[in-house]
Amino acid sequence: MSASVLALPMLHMNSILVSGLIFMCACAVNAQALAQSSSVKAAGIYSCTLPDGRRLTSDRPIAECTAREQRILNADGSQRAVLPPFLSPEERAAQEAKERRLAAEQSARNDAVRRDRNLMMRFPNAQMHQQARTLALDDVMKGIEISERRIKELAQERKPLLDETEFYKGKALPPKLKQQLDRNDAAALAQQQLIGNSRAEMVRINARYDEELARLKRLWSGTAPGSLGAMSTQDSAASSAR
Repeated sequence: MSASVLALPMLHMNSILVSGLIFMCACAVNAQALAQSSSVKAAGIYSCTLPDGRRLTSDRPIAECTAREQRILNADGSQRAVLPPFLSPEERAAQEAKERRLAAEQSARNDAVRRDRNLMMRFPNAQMHQQARTLALDDVMKGIEISERRIKELAQERKPLLDETEFYKGKALPPKLKQQLDRNDAAALAQQQLIGNSRAEMVRINARYDEELARLKRLWSGTAPGSLGAMSTQDSAASSAR
């Protein structure tokens, strides 16, 4: 058998091997492309527009756009998220301070809404509000009445002491008698101060209820809770009625 005849099967086998290698390489390339495509799909596509109008895209944050907003897109072009500009330490501190201020303002608005709603739940009508005012004032009036009765009692206790001082005209009073008179005077003064404080408290209670009633009338008429600002009094009439 000639050498040329023997070479034919060998050439056929080499051709098969080469074809197999080409197929394997193609599969590897396709697998790598598929992996890259899946990676991009998972990470998203970053896109931004430069000041000169050029639009840049990448599978990772774009260095040229660190000072600009970058859109993160899905594979179908829809927006997934927005990457804000990278900030310097000073800019970051200012941004955080602004966020804290906005959060505090929002918290204050939420508190105002909650207070107004609680107020309307506690006082659904003017009659219930007036009843609460009356109860709050009655408590103070009872204290005033107790002090006034005590002042009358002290006056009765003082009368015999004064009668006894008639025996010491032009003379120094005995220490015991003087102490009794001084204690009587101090007790009467204390009761008078209590009455003064109670009357001042009645004025404060009425002022709170007046302001609260004006607020309730607006809320009852449909004004949105939390839109009326803070009350000038620190504590509400509702708390004084409890």
